[in-house]
Amino acid sequence: MARPGAMSDQASAIEDDAGLLPGEVDPPIVVRPARPADLPEVIAIDTIVTGLEKSEYWSAIERRYGNAERAGRGFLVAEVEGEVAGFVLGEVRDWEFGSPPCGWVFAIDVHPRFRLAGVGTRLVAGMADWFRREGVATMRTILARDNTLILSFFRSLGMTTGPFIPLEIDLARMEMVLHDRESVA
Repeated sequence: MARPGAMSDQASAIEDDAGLLPGEVDPPIVVRPARPADLPEVIAIDTIVTGLEKSEYWSAIERRYGNAERAGRGFLVAEVEGEVAGFVLGEVRDWEFGSPPCGWVFAIDVHPRFRLAGVGTRLVAGMADWFRREGVATMRTILARDNTLILSFFRSLGMTTGPFIPLEIDLARMEMVLHDRESVA
């Protein structure tokens, strides 16, 4: 038995009166929870888009996110005429750095052949619906500063800069900084 808010195998019902999102074309795009059988197509899309083949990574992701019954984790694919055209992964994160529970999109890719047909929009809309069913009202993501394609895409959906600033440091540099502090003390 599925818990409230869990994804079902039914297609997401995100459409206007004509059955299509603005800019979307026939054939119809079906958004549904990912299945283990989708993994080779997900890996292939990611490899094409990123230029890196990461089979082990995606196998681990499928184990952690592929079960639609897992609380707070979502893995959706968009299908066009039986072919996986794209995917999105997200999860609900609670109270990190004082933030109330919110949905995080941490991976989205659309096969270049299906871009500008509404696939990415349909995937984000499906994830947003899933986040709402999970009880959250805010969706966030983080992306590389120089990834103008995905930045433009998320901005076109109304996403703006959020309240947090990501910080990072190379761990080798951190070791040097800590060493310098210890030698001063």
